[in-house]
Amino acid sequence: MNIAIIITICTLLLIAYVFSITAPRTRIPSVILLLLLGWIVRQAADFLELDIPRLTPLLPILGTIGLVLIVLEGSLELELDKSKTPIIKRSFLVALIPILVLGIALAYLFQHVSGASLRVSLINAIPLCVISSAIAIPSAKNLSPANREFSVYESTLSDILGVLFFNFMALNTVINLSAFLHFGLQLVIMILVSFVATIGLSYLLSRIDHHVKHTPIILLLILIFAVSEVYHLPALIFIVIFGLFIGNFDQLKRFRWAQQFRAEALDKEVNKFKEITMEAAFVVRALFFLLFGYLIETAEILNPETSVWAVGIVVLIFLIRALQLKVYGLKLRPLVFLAPRGLITILLFFTIPVGSTIPVMNKSLIMQVIVLSALVMMVGMMTTRTEKPEEKSLIEEKEETKVTEVPYSETSS
Repeated sequence: MNIAIIITICTLLLIAYVFSITAPRTRIPSVILLLLLGWIVRQAADFLELDIPRLTPLLPILGTIGLVLIVLEGSLELELDKSKTPIIKRSFLVALIPILVLGIALAYLFQHVSGASLRVSLINAIPLCVISSAIAIPSAKNLSPANREFSVYESTLSDILGVLFFNFMALNTVINLSAFLHFGLQLVIMILVSFVATIGLSYLLSRIDHHVKHTPIILLLILIFAVSEVYHLPALIFIVIFGLFIGNFDQLKRFRWAQQFRAEALDKEVNKFKEITMEAAFVVRALFFLLFGYLIETAEILNPETSVWAVGIVVLIFLIRALQLKVYGLKLRPLVFLAPRGLITILLFFTIPVGSTIPVMNKSLIMQVIVLSALVMMVGMMTTRTEKPEEKSLIEEKEETKVTEVPYSETSS
């Protein structure tokens, strides 16, 4: 039995790798294929009457580890300099506004249907408002560098802002000035912890001479993240700060204190660390969505009671996104389609306090919204022309047009 499990897991991960390789050509998001593959495995196990232990408790564990690795992978790829200020500002607003607008709109709908308080309704609505970086970042790898960078910033910030907003609403029964002050204090503490831990881990990464050095750093990252979560601190901020710090260390070399990190040695280790992070993120992400697909019940996906809600929510998601991109003067295609729900939605759904659950927000609705948003992204990406590597986003085009034109000279040679 143990050998059969090992063979099955290895085979499934190899198939997931094939999905990842073929995704740029087929334009089918690997998450759709992973969910389908997991569901097929479940049907096969039921048909063969195999005795498989209960795997549901593994989903939040894999999801948490996957979230850390995926956000770390994304932040390591980001360049941080003054030229990136416009794209960071726009991606921040594009990530924040849908969480607020869509969250409040859904909260009022949930309140009208369930009779729950606005706070409880908002707690249930927030998980549906967060873009999944676990799906968006891998899917954006097929886009032009400018649009890929925007998507990484936006989806990562959406994860962070969504978790912050969710924790704030879930942990404060009364929303008043004291709640905001307490939240601000938590934010300051997490930023201080992040800087101290980032400097310490970066120093270790540059100084450890043992042949095993990257795995302990990743384990420490996950440990600090988990401990911060226990104390309800915004732990994702730490992951982003660490990734941005070591990923952009070249820009810090001019400072005297940066010499303590042995810059050349750290640069070499960071490149290796990026590769290991990407490998680990792939494995955990694949296992998470395979397991999620395995746990999907056919009746839940085809549940007619929630299907109308799911379709309405997905339409609202992409309508708000299209309007927002239009307001900011960004090209609709292909960015409008990169708003999938996934890993973070599932994690927040499982984190809803027991006394705050409402009937309409159930597993069927979550699954249908995730699948529908991923299908919209798939169809959108498949019907969008292939972007050239050198193609600029509208953001860059606008920045270039700000350059003052040289006036025409009336004198002739």
